[in-house]
Amino acid sequence: MKSIKVSFQNKDGHVLSGLLELPIDGRPHAFALFAHCFTCTKNFTAIRNISRALSLNGIAVFRFDFTGLGESEGEFGDTTFSSNIADLLSAAEHLETHYQAPALAIGHSLGGTAVLMAASSLPSVKAVVTIGSPCDPDHVKHLLKGDLTQIEKEGKAEVSIGGRTFTVQKQFLDDLSRFEPATDIHALRRALLVLHSPQDRTVSIDNAAAIYQAARHPKSFISLDGADHLMTKPEDSLYGGEMIASWVKRYIDIPQAEPLTSHKRVAVRIGPDSLTTEVKAGNHSLLADEPKAIPGGHDLGPTPYDLVTAGLGACTAMTLRMYADRKQWPLKNVIVHLQHDKIHAQDSEHTEKKPMLDQISREIEVEGDLTDEQRNRLLEIAEKCPVHRTLHSSVQIVSTLLELEDSDAE
Repeated sequence: MKSIKVSFQNKDGHVLSGLLELPIDGRPHAFALFAHCFTCTKNFTAIRNISRALSLNGIAVFRFDFTGLGESEGEFGDTTFSSNIADLLSAAEHLETHYQAPALAIGHSLGGTAVLMAASSLPSVKAVVTIGSPCDPDHVKHLLKGDLTQIEKEGKAEVSIGGRTFTVQKQFLDDLSRFEPATDIHALRRALLVLHSPQDRTVSIDNAAAIYQAARHPKSFISLDGADHLMTKPEDSLYGGEMIASWVKRYIDIPQAEPLTSHKRVAVRIGPDSLTTEVKAGNHSLLADEPKAIPGGHDLGPTPYDLVTAGLGACTAMTLRMYADRKQWPLKNVIVHLQHDKIHAQDSEHTEKKPMLDQISREIEVEGDLTDEQRNRLLEIAEKCPVHRTLHSSVQIVSTLLELEDSDAE
């Protein structure tokens, strides 16, 4: 993802902080507006992962901090659910003015409820997604539990949510009680996707059922089975992002990915928060990563060395396929097994001083009614595949630093 810092004013004149996540080639086909969960911020890990999955599919994601949270101005204690909805509308207006009006609106937890309430005022939005969202915003009261009495008595209270302390005013609770979400959801007239975990202990899955039942078609439900409310496991939020990206293509015109506009065929980007890396090769996108045992690794994609050996394996298989077809040999399947290792040079006298060498073990299975002579010839041809030759040759890599664009990048 390419992250651009964005600031905009809400209706009260507070400057809110946001991030616009663009596809790696900087050419989105559609824009999404993302509302984070109650007391969370735009930098919440699950939101970043969902944004990453969407950007890989050509969808830019605008996520921002509500008033009084994260890097946004204002006091959280002075906000209400109504002001959160107003912040959403201000964010959408900024998107439309400076980039493109959002076609997709996504909300996590109470942010999803806010999106449901705001969508009717966003004519550009064609599809709405809720993730672990309460059907009724009044549901938030159960998070406050013992603090409710103090809030009702004194008009406000310092409450601890997710290990952080916030001031919650009575006006916030009174405002929550004003909304009748079932009526608004029924009148939504947008494609709706509801994602929820059956194991969510913060917002029960009954809320997902209530949202789904209140909505008109087209509507869909996807289970985030095994996930907790905050989707703390990266694989859960990335799965959610992939599901959203696949689903929304039925309602938003997202053409097939285009080649990079750069004269280079492959582009790679890594952000500041982990080793998970976006890769775009021609028309294709994927993730690279390191194992979880390595700090910063999430095992969400092949390692760099896996990609190198996979390239050799793919080139080997393609070369054998083309050779056998040209010879009209009865070759059915080719399976190439590869392993990269670092080994000591065998000709060193002292083990502790032996230089390390790269070794790729390659085992080739060829299936078909082939003679021993044909099988041996295929092994000889495998040694001549283009990537094999490249790895054995002296490769020159020329690196240059590009100038940063005018816009700030995260």
